[in-house]
Formats: sequence, structure tokens, C-alpha cells
Amino acid sequence: MSDSRAEDEAAVQAVLVDSYKAWEAGDAEGMVANYTADATAIMTGSLRDSRDAIRENMALAFEGPLKGSSTYNKQLSLRFVGEDAAIVVTESGILFDGQTEVPDAGKVNATWVLEKREGQWLIAAYHNSPMLTPVQQ
Repeated sequence: MSDSRAEDEAAVQAVLVDSYKAWEAGDAEGMVANYTADATAIMTGSLRDSRDAIRENMALAFEGPLKGSSTYNKQLSLRFVGEDAAIVVTESGILFDGQTEVPDAGKVNATWVLEKREGQWLIAAYHNSPMLTPVQQ
């Protein structure tokens, strides 16, 4: 990997870490600070079609069911698509107040699409889907 890709990889990961930290702080504005204005977030049963919609939804959630929560995120892959796009796949989940582990049933596979705009990496899209628990025999 060239130095510029190593720098880009570090910058992409920093964007995600900033978002995770803002979630932990219950800071909806900080969580979407590195989202594009036209970002989308798709989660089971919902579509949020702008940074503003994502922020508003998260602010309500941080006041209610997500109050005191944090996230678990394990990066599974990061790949670049051309010069100005990156796709990150994570295993993720919500750690509700008092939890130390995300139950298997609460884990999701998530895809983050980032775009480099004017030299800054931004989240352009997020999508998650529940993980299927392997059938035990």
C-alpha cells in the first residue's frame, strides 16, 4: 500500500472512531459531524435520507432508548474504490447501559461508504443487517 493509502486508511478509521465516541457521549451533532449532507442510513425498517434526519433521529434516541449506550465495532475489512471512495465492513452492535457484551442476537453486519470531498473523508452511507446466528448441530 502506498503512503497515501496508509494515510487515507488512518483518516477513514479516525472518522469512524470519532462517530463511535460521539455515540458514547450521546452527542448526535458530533456523531454526524463527518457525514455528508446527503448521507443515508438504512437500518432494519428505516431509511434516514440526510445528515439532518440522521442527527434528529439519533438525538431522540439518545434521550430515550439509547441513553447511556455505546457501540461495539470490529472492522472486518476496508477497501478503496478509486481515489475518493472507501467501503468499510464491520461487525457491530449496541451496548446498552450496563452491558459489557453485545448478545449474538444484537450483532449486525454493517457497511460504511465514505467519500473524500475536498481532502476530507466523510460518511456518505451506512447500512446494517442483523447477523444470522449459525445453526448449532
